[in-house]
Order: sequence, then structure tokens, then C-alpha cells
Amino acid sequence: MSTTTDAANKVSSAKQANVVAHFIRWFFYRARGDSPFKTILIHATLIVACIIAVYPVLRVVTISLRPNDTLLTTDLRIIPENATLDNYKEVLFGNPERNRKSDFFLWLWNSLSIVSITSVLSVILAAISAYAFSRFKFPGRSAGLIFLLTTQMIPAGMLLLPLFIMIAKLKMINTPLGLLIAYAVTAVPLTIWTLKGYYDTIPVDLEEAAMIDGANRFTVFTNIILPLSTPALAIAFLFSFMGGWSEYLVARVILQKNEAFTWPLGIFTYAQQFTVSWGQFSAASVMIAIPVMILFLYSSKWLISGLTLGSVKG
Repeated sequence: MSTTTDAANKVSSAKQANVVAHFIRWFFYRARGDSPFKTILIHATLIVACIIAVYPVLRVVTISLRPNDTLLTTDLRIIPENATLDNYKEVLFGNPERNRKSDFFLWLWNSLSIVSITSVLSVILAAISAYAFSRFKFPGRSAGLIFLLTTQMIPAGMLLLPLFIMIAKLKMINTPLGLLIAYAVTAVPLTIWTLKGYYDTIPVDLEEAAMIDGANRFTVFTNIILPLSTPALAIAFLFSFMGGWSEYLVARVILQKNEAFTWPLGIFTYAQQFTVSWGQFSAASVMIAIPVMILFLYSSKWLISGLTLGSVKG
């Protein structure tokens, strides 16, 4: 009787061991596709990375909702206990009791107009220049590309003095045009490299077929190359816009009057010599991020599209 019981126990133990081994193989290893362990590990890593990235932004939102410029606190709630929108109201409309007016919309308009015009001009100039570098062979072509790439290796701080001297000689200090020129000078080289690499992926056969049908080079560029380059043009515009939107150092050197300030210079007026209005500073930062978020959401359909998908169909 005991022998039969022992045999049954061994069989049961063997089945349990097989079930455990099967579960381990299923959880950690899989012949086709990702195993559950790998999937869980990837998702857990992404969730942790998202929390690390989003948490500082949430803290800025929290500070903007706190009354009386409360910065240091042990409360970890995103929405504070005495949440208020007074900081946003003061940033947008000023505070008559403190005899302080708001220039937020002026700063926002200055930044939006300067950066938008700079981005459009940069994309136009870079699109034409990149096409020339991509399709034509001329003396100095390789040297010109290397020179453009080298300019991106120079720190922005080293360009402040020559930029200031150039803008001062043009008598454009404290003018939007002076800052526009400074931004365009720094944005065009990188944009040329971005678009040149994209043009190289477009088959030359498309242009040759169009010119055989009677189209000239300008028609080929505007009707074939530019429509196929929409994703690259969107990326180039976005990079140029982002580079100028949050830029502080060059604007600090060229603009010295409050009427000409862009938003990075304007919000620093909330930081005085002895006091810092953290609530207004954070509220302005939150509102400034909204245009960039809208731009990213609008341009995402081009950012994820293919390079020349469908361009050679038929």
C-alpha cells in the first residue's frame, strides 16, 4: 500500500514539476514573438521612463497653482490643497493692486512672430540650397558641406560677440529684425544638411522623366521635389522653430528693452534681485508650452510618414 502511495506521489510531483517548467519556459522563453517576461519588462521600463519625464512638468504645474509663491513643501499632491488660478490671472492681466501690468501677450507675440518668420525663411533658403548641393556638381561643393557642418560644432557662446558686432553695425540692436537675422544664421546650416540628406533619397528618374516631358528645373523642383519632401520640410521647420522658441542667450545680448523682449527674456522679469515670483514664473512656463504642444500634435502626421512612399507607383 505504501509503495503505491509513494509512486502516486512521485507521479504527482513529476506533473507539478512539468507544469512549473512549462510555465517558466512560457513566461521567459518563446519561439515566436516576445515572451510575457520581456513584454512586462519593456512596459515597466517605459512606464518608469514616462514617470521620470512627466514628473518635473507636473511639479511646475503644481507650483503654478500654489498661493503666495510657496515653493518648498512636503506635500506631493499634484493639485495643492489651496489651489488657485491667481498666478495665471496675474501673468495674463497683471495686478492692479501692486501697480503691475502684464506684458505676457507682447512677449508671446514677439517670440511667435520672430520665430515663425525665421523658420519659414530658413526652410525656403535651405530647401533651395540643399537641392543645389544634392543635384549639382560644382567646385567647392564638398568644402561647402563640410564648412556648414563645422559651423554646427561651434558653441553658441563663441558666436555672441561676432553676432553682436554684426547686428550693431547694421544698427539693429533692440529690433526684431536683428534677432531674426541672428536666428536665421544659426538655423540654416543644420536645415540644409537635413534636407540635402532627404533629397538624396528621392530617385533622380522622377526628375528626368518630368524634364523629358518638357518641364524645366524650377517646375521639377516646385511640383515634384517639394511635395515629396513634405515630411523633411516639416521636420526642418519644427527644428528651426524649437531652436528659436526657447533660445535665451542670443536674445539676451541683442534685445535690451522690455518692449522687444521675447518670452524667455520676459518671464525672467519675475525673478528680481532679492525675490522670485515662483508662482507667476511657473504659470508663464506652463502657458508658453501650449503653442509648442499644438505644433507637435499638428505636425505629427508628417513626422511619422514615409520618405518617398508611393512616389514611383504606376
